[in-house]
Amino acid sequence: MRKNLLITEFSSLAILLISMAWFSNRAGSGEALSATWLLIPAAASLGVFLSFIGLMYLRWVVTASEQRRTRHRIIFILLTITLLGVWVYGIANTWLSFTVSQ
Repeated sequence: MRKNLLITEFSSLAILLISMAWFSNRAGSGEALSATWLLIPAAASLGVFLSFIGLMYLRWVVTASEQRRTRHRIIFILLTITLLGVWVYGIANTWLSFTVSQ
């Protein structure tokens, strides 16, 4: 499980970095960029976030002792909601700023 999450995280990170470099080169050439191309880095960043959350669950909740597991689950849920909220906020702001500028 951990190995699959690590592979997903670093593959998604590589896709994210490659897409950012491609966007930078494309913007430098002055070509217009379609909003649908933003789905690639959005999906890649979601992959990074979800695999990070999965690894965090394995490290904090699964390995916790039975006495502390409930506390760790509550903290994990709060952190998960926060991380996904930050992701949604960032994607929404990027999408809105991109569509407004065109």
